[in-house]
Amino acid sequence: MVFLISSRRLLYNLLFNILIQITRVCFFIDGSNLYHGLKAHCGKTNIDFYKLCLKLCGDRQLIRIYYYNAPVNKDDNEEMYKKQQKFFEGLRRTPYLQLTLGRLERRNHVMVEKGVDVFLAIDMLRYAYSGTYDVAVLISSDSDFAGAIHAVKEVGKHVEYVHFKEGVSRHLLDSCDVHTLLTKEFIEDCFHS
Repeated sequence: MVFLISSRRLLYNLLFNILIQITRVCFFIDGSNLYHGLKAHCGKTNIDFYKLCLKLCGDRQLIRIYYYNAPVNKDDNEEMYKKQQKFFEGLRRTPYLQLTLGRLERRNHVMVEKGVDVFLAIDMLRYAYSGTYDVAVLISSDSDFAGAIHAVKEVGKHVEYVHFKEGVSRHLLDSCDVHTLLTKEFIEDCFHS
């Protein structure tokens, strides 16, 4: 009887230790940055974000995918607006994905994203401090995130940088713990058919 209780307790402790060792991963995706990278390197942009993030996760646990972008103004380009709204609807149906939208503002006849980078950095920090994840995966090549990455690492979290060969940020390479090169071959099976 004592042996049975000890064995159960040992098994319970072993399983508990295995469960708490699972690495929890959150993805932070700069949508515009990834869109342009996909277009330039793969010639297509219809990526399945869930498949891509699962592939990048490997045997770790996917907690959430945070995707950031800015909607096109309907008055500026109605056709592009409709396409983007359809894309956003698809994102809203993606498992574990949370869509956060900034805005576009016209500056000297050029449209500029506003709020997107700030939302991403705030969320990366908020979820690091709340203990939501163990590893943050940043898909962007915007070197402005280097400060947020350092703050996340100070909390004891790891940060990975996912990027294409061209447009890679030296600041992000230096700031992140690990980096992963996105190649056409790596992501080929992550596109919608």
